[in-house]
Amino acid sequence: MRNFFRFIIRYHFLLLFLLLEIISFSFIFNYNQYHRNFYLSSSNKISGFFYEQFSSVVEYFRLRKTNEELLRENSELRNQLEKTDFLSTTATRFYIDSIGSQRYRYTPAKVINNSVNKHFNYLTLNKGADDGILPDMGVISSRGLVGVVLNTSDSYSTVISLLNTRLQISARLRDTGFFGSLGWEGLNYRYATLSGIPAHASPSVGDAVVTSGYSSIFPENILIGTIDEISINQGEGFYDIRVLLSVDFKQLQYVHVVKKTGAEEQRELEKLNEDD
Repeated sequence: MRNFFRFIIRYHFLLLFLLLEIISFSFIFNYNQYHRNFYLSSSNKISGFFYEQFSSVVEYFRLRKTNEELLRENSELRNQLEKTDFLSTTATRFYIDSIGSQRYRYTPAKVINNSVNKHFNYLTLNKGADDGILPDMGVISSRGLVGVVLNTSDSYSTVISLLNTRLQISARLRDTGFFGSLGWEGLNYRYATLSGIPAHASPSVGDAVVTSGYSSIFPENILIGTIDEISINQGEGFYDIRVLLSVDFKQLQYVHVVKKTGAEEQRELEKLNEDD
């Protein structure tokens, strides 16, 4: 203890200088938007680099499971291909959906950091602004909905996870079309809560819950999960529905970032109605 006080006395000018420097930089980054954005971008680059290196080591030991996941996804895509009208061999005409007319475009990315045990969980992806990824883009996986892009640097991006109590998703019952709001309550990482479904909707355990398509972020009919438990709020006449999420966030490795063409135009138009 005596040596500690000697150290403080001997270097107190230097320690005071460092303390003032820290306080100064804190004020700069908190109250100056340009410096704050520069800091967030730089920190994303640095942390993203180290996350990517660590993730590459972990990925090596998951190659077998990854191959099984890719094989399953390819099977699902083939099944969807058989159902599409555009490639039906019985059709009298064939339709070509060119890139210019696509409503959504998908960028594959790898998850290099992820958390599931906090109230505000986030992911880090190995793709960023250089790959065309911007804030407010949707993120999905082969199993369903994942989250929304929050911040980007040149080579990396952070995603607000569905397992984040601040995120609310417009969702609907796939079979009946009734829609409500889905969010995570910060408890079990496998379950979320769907609210706002009216009493006459008659949902059933096992029914699929999907994206409504009412936002400029996600396509409709992206799987979110299945109904696991149903209770009704007698005072309000709406159901509180527990949903088993289709994505196991503890095993999440690869995702697709969704860009909707014309999303900015839609958001600007919808802003005109916010004052009503």
